[in-house]
Amino acid sequence: MPPTDTTVDVHALAGLGDADVARRIARDGFNELPSLQRTSLLAIVINVVREPMFILLVTCGVLYLVLGEMEEALMLLGFVFVVMGITFYQERKTERALEALRDLSSPRALVVRNGAKARIPGREVVRDDIILIAEGDRVPADAELVYTVNLSVDESLLTGESVPVRKRASKGEGMAPAPGGDGTPFVFSGTLVTQGQGIARVFATGLGTEMGRIGKRLATLEIEDTLLQRETARIVRVMSAAGLLLCAIVAVGYGAMINDWIKGFLAGLTLAMALLPEEFPVVLTVFLALGAWRMSRRNVLTRRVPAVETLGSATVLCVDKTGTLTQNAMAVNTLVADGGQHRVGAAADEPLPEGLHELVEYAILASKRNPFDPMEKALKRLGEYKLSDTEHLHGDWELIHEYPLSEDLLAMSRVWQSPNGRDYVIAAKGAPEAIADLCHLDGQRKRAMDEQVARLADDGLRVLGVAHAAFSTTDLPDGQHDFDFEYLGLIGLADPVRPAVPAAVAECRQAGVRVVMITGDYPGTALNIARQIGLATDGTVITGDELAGMTDRELRERVRAVTIFARVVPEQKLRIVTAFKANGDIVAMTGDGVNDAPALKAAHIGIAMGGRGTDVAREAASLVLVDDDFSSIVAAIRMGRRIFDNLKKAMSYIVAIHVPIAGISLLPLLLGLPPVLAPVHIVFLELIIDPACSIVYEVEPEEAGVMHRPPRKLGEPLMGRRTLMLSVLQGLIVLVITAIVHVITMRLGRGEAEARALVFTTLVVANLGLIVTNRSWSRTALAMLRTPNAALYPVVFGAVAVLAAVLYVPFLQDLFAFNTLHLPDAVICLVSGIVSVLWFEILKLVHGRKHAAPA
Repeated sequence: MPPTDTTVDVHALAGLGDADVARRIARDGFNELPSLQRTSLLAIVINVVREPMFILLVTCGVLYLVLGEMEEALMLLGFVFVVMGITFYQERKTERALEALRDLSSPRALVVRNGAKARIPGREVVRDDIILIAEGDRVPADAELVYTVNLSVDESLLTGESVPVRKRASKGEGMAPAPGGDGTPFVFSGTLVTQGQGIARVFATGLGTEMGRIGKRLATLEIEDTLLQRETARIVRVMSAAGLLLCAIVAVGYGAMINDWIKGFLAGLTLAMALLPEEFPVVLTVFLALGAWRMSRRNVLTRRVPAVETLGSATVLCVDKTGTLTQNAMAVNTLVADGGQHRVGAAADEPLPEGLHELVEYAILASKRNPFDPMEKALKRLGEYKLSDTEHLHGDWELIHEYPLSEDLLAMSRVWQSPNGRDYVIAAKGAPEAIADLCHLDGQRKRAMDEQVARLADDGLRVLGVAHAAFSTTDLPDGQHDFDFEYLGLIGLADPVRPAVPAAVAECRQAGVRVVMITGDYPGTALNIARQIGLATDGTVITGDELAGMTDRELRERVRAVTIFARVVPEQKLRIVTAFKANGDIVAMTGDGVNDAPALKAAHIGIAMGGRGTDVAREAASLVLVDDDFSSIVAAIRMGRRIFDNLKKAMSYIVAIHVPIAGISLLPLLLGLPPVLAPVHIVFLELIIDPACSIVYEVEPEEAGVMHRPPRKLGEPLMGRRTLMLSVLQGLIVLVITAIVHVITMRLGRGEAEARALVFTTLVVANLGLIVTNRSWSRTALAMLRTPNAALYPVVFGAVAVLAAVLYVPFLQDLFAFNTLHLPDAVICLVSGIVSVLWFEILKLVHGRKHAAPA
């Protein structure tokens, strides 16, 4: 009987001494990613203070403080700390990603030091250390194998390959290739040993490892501002500059005209409050924060708040295959025996044909009882589901010996003894050509098997051959070839597609979002997955080798048509994302491995898997799918489009309502008349405007067909020319009608206080009309009554109630400088306010039902 102890004498490998280790640590540093110097709180504050939104918020807050409006001032100044908090969070995000990467790359390690085995922290591993790895270990550093026994390593964190790769001892190859591929003599930091054992010599630690190179790329990537952030900042800068300049002119001009600088200053202050759009940053913050909360209820966590809206604009969704489109868990897909082929059903109660029982029985016997290898786990699950009530499972058999995989024979055999103690049963599994060799198949049977293997491989399956033999003597032979094996058949395994993925891909296509698969796996597997999920492709696949030979310009041209990239290494994922961005696409990238982190951070929207994903991927991403459900991305895209549509409505309303407020504040001053509106009136109007634009429009349901239109173009502004013109026109018509009410009232000699009451009431009614009419630019207000909005009626009825109080409660009448408004006057105000927005309702009817939100 051959020896069963396949370990090597580690004492023959003396390893490094303490002095050697100390010298290497002094030269190379510890085996970890170095910490970045943390950005100080003062530096973050200085960066925030430069932002125009911050300046606007502080300016408006100070104005309210000057007026003694403490609540408004505290609210606006509170948003100052919100802005600071968001910026501080972004600065810390990169540091957390690198810390997670450092933790992953520094597990405990078993090394040979001073001629003896020692368990040390992974950070203390140095170059030239001898490390011992076994099933379940995390590799502590990049190393060259000097000895292996049936060694397989899961490198999916670095490559995206769904199946562990086989390793062998080195023959002096020299430079290590990129991770991935069977039969290489190198292991890499952070990867996981799934089977066997090995001894390796470390050649790279810390930043010199593959993991370290990813960390360096991650640290140099800058997070870009979203289009919405840039556009909102531009609008705020322009309107703030114009408003402050105009109010300064008014303060000086009116003060000089009436020779009263205090009144001039108050007039300018009133105009500033009427013009400055402090609602813009408030609305943006509220919409995105509430959008993130809504998405969290759909199992999508938001790590970078602006990404909530940006996802709705995505034109390209780059998808990592393993663990994103697929379950990252191998499963038996097809069984082949006696010339017949059987597709294995997912249901546990679906029976397995009797002729396949023996094939599955011996495949399980050729595997470990408690496997760590994904393919052996899949075989065990199949047996539990399909053979649990048969005589083909042998929990009481005793394992006598194991023949491991070797470089010369890619098959392994396990020798079992039956309970009667008389017979040995040998089960073998491995590469089909190796099993054919063991079974000495003749030419015809070998050709038939090769054809079956080719068909399974074309379907993207990993194929194992299975054979069995019997042996009755006591002494076992030295090699597997000494048994008389009988060929049983083939087993095809696959990483199954997530059930919800095909429908989600179809909805993405319908919404004009192009889905692109980027994987470290083989082209055949990628094409098969593409067919299963309905990914649009002409069969063209760009491999990593082809991509490496392309210039950036060539890659930009090729990515316009190709939707599958295979055998891709991490830096190439980053190149692909960069090429899409250079073409003007809004890029969303999904992933779960360490290899995905740089691309996740570089994309406009990085989406990490929460369940199967690594800490590194989650920290680098903008969004995290808690349940790893690809369909959640579609729900998030829908939510992003709804947010953008509602932001347009809110911004249009804000522009429209500021026109009459500013006009009524400015016109009397230009005509040398007493001001109609004072700061108290502006504050009252703001009490309606703020909840309207930040709550009413935020809860507005999505427009019909929101997922049946293409994404907005990269250069499409939040407020296009047509949107801005119509919004200003809405405001101008309200201003004209309100001014007419004021002029007629004054000419009738009703007095300044009564005219102010009529103008103010008309303005409030028109304000409420603008809220209602801007709920949709394609459906009339009456049609929109059938679409519930939980915040609309509280805002409308609350405004009416408070308006009644300031008109008829004596104390408030005096505060607002009003006279009592009689019923005929109230009717005039109501009709005037409705008429001021009625034209827009007629315009909707004339143009018919147009698509969704303002363009």
